[in-house]
Amino acid sequence: MRRGFDPELYSEEQSKYILERVGQYGKLYLEFGGKLIGDFHAKRVLPGFDENAKIKVLSKLKEKVEMVICIYAGDIEQGKSRGDYGTTYDVEVLRLIDDLRRYELDVNSVVITRYSEQPAARRFINKLENRGIKTYTHAATKGYPTDVDTIVSDEGYGANSYIETTKPIVVVTAPGPGSGKLATCLSQLYHEYKRGVVAGYSKFETFPVWNVPLKHPLNIAYEAATVDLKDVNMIDSFHLDAYGKMAVNYNRDIEMFPVIRRIIEKITGKAIYQSPTDMGVNRLGFGIVDDEVVKEASRQEILRRYFKISCEHKKGGADLETLQRIKLLMDEVGIKESDRRVVGPARVRSQAMKEKSEKYDVYPVVALELPDGTILTGKGSDLMKASAAVILNSIKYLAKLPDDLLLLSPVVIEPILKFKNQILREYNSTLDCDEILIALSICAATNPMAQYAVNKLTELRGCQAHSTTIVHGGDEKVFQKLGINLTCDPEYPSEHLFYI
Repeated sequence: MRRGFDPELYSEEQSKYILERVGQYGKLYLEFGGKLIGDFHAKRVLPGFDENAKIKVLSKLKEKVEMVICIYAGDIEQGKSRGDYGTTYDVEVLRLIDDLRRYELDVNSVVITRYSEQPAARRFINKLENRGIKTYTHAATKGYPTDVDTIVSDEGYGANSYIETTKPIVVVTAPGPGSGKLATCLSQLYHEYKRGVVAGYSKFETFPVWNVPLKHPLNIAYEAATVDLKDVNMIDSFHLDAYGKMAVNYNRDIEMFPVIRRIIEKITGKAIYQSPTDMGVNRLGFGIVDDEVVKEASRQEILRRYFKISCEHKKGGADLETLQRIKLLMDEVGIKESDRRVVGPARVRSQAMKEKSEKYDVYPVVALELPDGTILTGKGSDLMKASAAVILNSIKYLAKLPDDLLLLSPVVIEPILKFKNQILREYNSTLDCDEILIALSICAATNPMAQYAVNKLTELRGCQAHSTTIVHGGDEKVFQKLGINLTCDPEYPSEHLFYI
């Protein structure tokens, strides 16, 4: 894969710029938007990007950094979950703490924002405190967002608990958007100035990339990623007026900037920022080394997002307007479904199988593109799902094993099928990815060829795949863990509502 992004150049530039911003203050509150760890969107649209680049930048500065994690009490109460991992936000906070500690970053505390004695939030606070995690609660800010005089007063930010910090860089992060990071930063700013500390606020928002053109596929891919939030990229008019230079930001930041600027000015007593772009410390655009590679990767990401929204719409999780908006984004960059290389072979094989069998409404076939450009397919059968079949076919190809070589011993497979049928009494005993890979691992203990095939699983990372039917959630997670970028047609394999 051609590299479009230089992670070392980015890391050096980003670290330097953060330290420059810190040098202007006694303490800097740095709001971290997007994913701090495991930013796979950035990795897909910027070939060469390290999905953990941002946490590694902070790790370089770990002697100067401590972390504050925000989570909105309402998200805990509603059990809101992340779309990529499927974990709820409260569980994600626990995972985030573990990951930050693994990078030797000091976790100061967790802040429960807009807290009003919600039962689930109270239980979460108890869980954190019982594990020795310092926890704060902040209520909704009185007067926000229009009454600046009340916001910047003892009734507003002053009513929040002050978070005791000791290091010059306080990174405020969260498991997802709407968690109260900005309010926490500004609340701290208010308390610092009351204590005579010259503190500052900046924002680290990865996308959109401010110094890349508005209609660049990279920025449009960000719109596709947040299509459900209705984010729209815009020219930062404040930046244009102040400096005569084009910069890209998104609607929510631009709309809220006048309020944020007034709040900061009232706290500090002076004008600090002229535009929302000024508030940012993002140097992502300076790491791009091959623009054409980034453009193509971004177009492919828009296609992946389109298929994801199409499936969500089919399952009732996305409305028609969201689907229509992402179709418009596809039109804007001039791409269509067939521009994803694995789509055509999957559909052709599916149609050929459908003509031979009436068992399925749409015959389940998964196509997978290997690192050398070869596209293989796997079809559903009574033994295994199409997703499992294509993984087996792919690792056999990579291991240069004969197509008719039996990797899975009947001695291993038959007890699994018997267990599913007779003990668990499952309606559908077809083996999924997890079961097939576990069976393969067992066979590898006595079969060197099976072990050789297992070793080839790592080579599937970064590969593209497409299914002609919606893939079962468990198989989708296996593809994620293997690093395979899977898309699906918004079709169910049968009329069954529960059994897939």
